[in-house]
Amino acid sequence: MSRVLDLTRQSAAGLRLLVALTVLLGLVYPAVLLGVGQLVPGRANGSLITLDGRTTGSSLIGQQFGTDDDPASQLPWFQPRPSAAGTGYDPQSSGASNLGPNNADLVKTIEDRRAAVASREGVEPSAVPADAVTASGSGLDPDISPAYAQLQVARVARERGLPVAQVEQLVEQNTHGRDLGFIGEPSVDVVTLNADLARLGSPQG
Repeated sequence: MSRVLDLTRQSAAGLRLLVALTVLLGLVYPAVLLGVGQLVPGRANGSLITLDGRTTGSSLIGQQFGTDDDPASQLPWFQPRPSAAGTGYDPQSSGASNLGPNNADLVKTIEDRRAAVASREGVEPSAVPADAVTASGSGLDPDISPAYAQLQVARVARERGLPVAQVEQLVEQNTHGRDLGFIGEPSVDVVTLNADLARLGSPQG
């Protein structure tokens, strides 16, 4: 009989502990984290970008501007680095091409991209930065190097009928320094940069 009572008491204690931990870790802890996260709501909610009351993307996920079928549609926008995620910037297919640096297909792809960027920007192929022709590991990187952004300034300003200085200022406003002052390299968020361009109005033409 005593063993039955001991087992009952142990089971009841285990059940109380289960309920307490479920409430603490399943309800209270997530609620506290959610509350703390809302101290910086932009980041906690996905760093979404809104234009004219409509969500158009996230500053954390790259996207295509214009279409490959209509290259002219790309000219008024800063272009991101290439993407190997699905058909390009597909969040459900994040990843790289996994081709090695000596792979003939990758080498040809990079050379084709270099020639296309050089033609679009009106520069020599040797002036095209590496990130303009190589995809990121995730295929969703929204950032480009300041050098690649600067390469595109003249074209974007021309297509939009804007002063070069104004476009350069937008690039500067969307340039982020090294993390903690020493990790990584400065970068330009193409998604937020193009959002700022969109807020200025449609390209002239």
